[in-house]
Amino acid sequence: MHNPNSAIERVKNHLAYKLGQAMIDFANSSSGGGYIALFKKLYKIKKQHKKEQKIYQQTIQVFPQLKYPSLEACSDYEQALKYKFHLSYMLGEVLIKAYQNWYKGAGFKLKNNIKKANKEFQIFREIFKEFDQINSSILEGLIDNKQLFLKEFSRIKNILKIHQDYRAILDNIFHNFNYFIQNFDLIEEWLLSDDFKERYKKENHPYPSLLDPKKLNDKNEKINYHNIPAELAWEMNLPLPDNYEFVWLGGHGTGTEALKVFLSYNKIIIPDNFFNYETGLQRYKYALNILLNDIDHIKGIRLKDYHFNDFEKFCKLIQKKCKFIFQVRDYFEIFTCCINHRTRKSDAIMNFDLQTNLSDVFDRFYYFSSGENHPIRLNLKNFLSWPALHQEMGFRTCVMEYSMLQNFDNILDVLYIDIKDIIGVDTKNTIQKICNFINISYNQEYNYSENIIGDLKIIFPLTLNVLEGIELLIIDSHSTFDTNCYKDITLTITNSNVFKILIKLSDNLKLIDNIIKELKLYFFNFNKTLKQKLVQEKKIRIKEQQYIDIYKHDPYRRRKLQKMMSYELTHIKQHRPDIVASWKYYQEFEKMCKELDG
Repeated sequence: MHNPNSAIERVKNHLAYKLGQAMIDFANSSSGGGYIALFKKLYKIKKQHKKEQKIYQQTIQVFPQLKYPSLEACSDYEQALKYKFHLSYMLGEVLIKAYQNWYKGAGFKLKNNIKKANKEFQIFREIFKEFDQINSSILEGLIDNKQLFLKEFSRIKNILKIHQDYRAILDNIFHNFNYFIQNFDLIEEWLLSDDFKERYKKENHPYPSLLDPKKLNDKNEKINYHNIPAELAWEMNLPLPDNYEFVWLGGHGTGTEALKVFLSYNKIIIPDNFFNYETGLQRYKYALNILLNDIDHIKGIRLKDYHFNDFEKFCKLIQKKCKFIFQVRDYFEIFTCCINHRTRKSDAIMNFDLQTNLSDVFDRFYYFSSGENHPIRLNLKNFLSWPALHQEMGFRTCVMEYSMLQNFDNILDVLYIDIKDIIGVDTKNTIQKICNFINISYNQEYNYSENIIGDLKIIFPLTLNVLEGIELLIIDSHSTFDTNCYKDITLTITNSNVFKILIKLSDNLKLIDNIIKELKLYFFNFNKTLKQKLVQEKKIRIKEQQYIDIYKHDPYRRRKLQKMMSYELTHIKQHRPDIVASWKYYQEFEKMCKELDG
């Protein structure tokens, strides 16, 4: 062997290959000597091979750095695996096996086993010639399950022939060849069924399931969703279990987080699989875990972005015919929501006393667009430098409605929810409408007008130390509290409708009149400073008109964005034109485009 980094040379240096090649050379040779000469040659090959192996082992004990790399690490590994299906290798395996079992009568079977090896060689050559999907994983599967494959060859060949014009299922079979061979009876029944033909082949579905989804949903079946690893389920294109009632779509800034809370009041659980799961596989595993959980909740599947890795496949594995909820919003309101997206600073003051400067207490806003206490400044120069917002001229987590719907084949109906429908008093009617739409019970006991997100959620809660051992808990006016632990004393101190002041029941009697008077003065200033802060925060935020003005001076992106929006609104304009007509800033943008571009 001249090159230990060549997997092909190393396979050809295997004892089996060398012995088999000697047999072939003998059969093709016209020289004399007969079988005695052949046996002598085979003996010499075996003896020399053993000697070489011994020298190699002794060498790497002294010089471990000379150890050959693994076959898998060689660049020609895939090609090398095919050499294990050469006639020389297969004949050599027969000879080695006969030698190992010679005293058990293997010599009497040698002739028949040689004929068998020749026949098997022809079978594998036919397979390799006919199907170009053969790769290293398939070859490894054939090596590991050679006899099982040969035993069922005629049936396997029949399956491959029947579906030779359906590339997607052939790719699935070969990609999961080990599993296909080991569970052939079950898979054969499914791939020959009318259900498979109607559900996948007839539609030329790009991600056909390798197993029958109906059986997978049955816990009593030997193979079902509960005993298949999630990664393998994904690789075999198994659709998500069908125990979800609806699919929920909605881009960033459309109120999905608020609606999620409101839906939870009605025992609905949604896989919250955006922020921590970047790929289709990660989302699939997470959703699968939720759907297989036996908790007594109504389940849905949630998607709030477009074009992540394996996006199409993830969507295509959501196959149950069901209803869709789609949250939407004026695009320019979404853009400002994204650039103004904020949270509480990590070092925000949570506990303070009467002497603490309130400006420091209310300095608690962190804007993601800038990484500071204000949003990034909006001008043409920095606007064009935001790769996250302009990927493929994108906003693809915002402007993607029709593109997203196009990836689903299982839509029974779509209910569009505009953000204004889940704000304030309209929220209750909207939630009831959603419950009726997906045919679930509506829970009317909750306060659906509650403000789930917003500036007050960043500011509160706060803890004010008024005296040693006495604390006041300040929460926003919409938040609830434990009446067994706290008493609301807001009206005793102030008439604010923005926040509540709570005191522990055990501390209430300690608040003497002079402290009450001091607190009234303090909270008068607290309320005034808070209102000023809220006004200031609104003032520094980017407005929708600023976006429109930017596009006014950027004709290239203006035309691209208008074209994109026009396409993405195709479905909603057909079914809910009133929603689009109500979008003030989008309509203004369209008017501007018409005036500038004709």
